Amino acid sequence: MKIAIICDVLGKANNGTVIATINLINYLRDKGHTVYVVSPDKTKEGLGDYFTVPTLNLGAPLNRVLKNNGVALAKPDKKLLQSVIEKADIVHLQIPFMLSRSALKIALRLNKPITASFHCQAENFTSHIGAINIPFINHLVYKNFYRKVYRKVDAIHYPTEFIRQVFHQHTRCEIPYYVISNGVNDDFFAEPPKREENEKFTIICAGRYSKEKAQAVLIRAVARSKYRDNIRVIFAGDGPMRKKLQRLSNKNNVECEYRFFSRSGLIDAFHGSDLYVHTAIIEIEAIACMEAIVCGLTAVISDSERSATRFFAVGDRTLFRKNDAQDLCEKIEYFYENRDKIEEYRKKYEVRSRAFGLGDCMEQMEKMLTQTVEKKRK
Repeated sequence: MKIAIICDVLGKANNGTVIATINLINYLRDKGHTVYVVSPDKTKEGLGDYFTVPTLNLGAPLNRVLKNNGVALAKPDKKLLQSVIEKADIVHLQIPFMLSRSALKIALRLNKPITASFHCQAENFTSHIGAINIPFINHLVYKNFYRKVYRKVDAIHYPTEFIRQVFHQHTRCEIPYYVISNGVNDDFFAEPPKREENEKFTIICAGRYSKEKAQAVLIRAVARSKYRDNIRVIFAGDGPMRKKLQRLSNKNNVECEYRFFSRSGLIDAFHGSDLYVHTAIIEIEAIACMEAIVCGLTAVISDSERSATRFFAVGDRTLFRKNDAQDLCEKIEYFYENRDKIEEYRKKYEVRSRAFGLGDCMEQMEKMLTQTVEKKRK
C-alpha cells in the first residue's frame, strides 16, 4: 500500500503528536508499505519519500510563539502535494491545519480515501491566544476543525474515547471512527535495572513546558511540603514556560532539574525516580504519562475534566484536584511516608500498561488504513 502522510508539524520529537507520527511512519515502513511524508521538517530534506514544504510565516509575534514551543508549521505547496497524492492509495492527515486542508482538497478531487487523526484539542490552540478557559471560543475552534476537515474524511482516528466524546459534543460528528491509543515505544517496556535508593525522594514530570501542562502546581505542592528539603523534581521536556517555572522553583527553594532528554535518557530518568506526577489540565492521551507507567512508576494525575489522562489513575490516592497544590502536596507526602504503597500501586498500574504496547496500537492503525481503502473501492 502507498500511503501519503501529511504533517503540518514534524521534526524534533518534543511533543506527543510528533512522537506518534514518527512511530506510525516507522511501523508502516517496517511492514513493507511505501510511506510518502510531506512536512516542513528541513532535517529530512533530500531523504527518500520525505517531501519538504516551506514553513508558514504568521508574523513576528506568532512566529515567536511557535519557536518557543519548538514547532514549525507547514505552508502548503499545492504542486508538490498534487504529485505525492496522485501516486498514493490513501491519504492520512496528521492535524487539521493549512497543509492538511490543502491536501484534503486535492485528495477529494482525486477521489482518494482519506483518514485523519485527532491530535489537537481546541485548548492546545486557544492557550496561545489567552482564551484557554473561554468555552465559546473553544467550541468555535472545534466547529472549524469539523467543517474544514473532519466532516470530509472517510474515517477519523481518536487516540482516546474521551476526545471522541468531546468532539462529538461540540459537533455531533458521525464520521466512521477508530479509537486507537498512540502507544508506547517498545524501548520503554525493557526490564528496569535494580534501582538504588535516591539520596532525595525524586519526582519526575514529563511534558512540554506550557500553560496547559500546568507544571507550576507541582512546584507549589513541593514548596508546601514538610519534606521539601528532601525532595527533588525533574521536569523532562522544554517549552515557553521554562523561565517562569525556573523563577518559581528558585523563589520557593524547590530543587528542580529542567532538561530535554533523549529517549534512552528519559527511560533512565524514569527508572531512577520514585514517583511520577502528571499535572496537565488539557490532554488527549499523554504519551509521557504512559511511558512513565510502562517504566514501572506510580503516577499521581490531575483530575482535570479536560484531560483523558485521569482515566489512567488506579484509585483516589493517584488523583489530585486540578491546580490544587495542597491536595497534590498531601498525595506526595502520602507516598513519601509510605514507600511500600508505591510498589502496591505500581503493580496496579502494570495491569493498565499492557494496553499501551506500540505494536498492537500500530497494527490497529494499519487496519484502519487498509479497511478505509477497501471500503472506498466497493
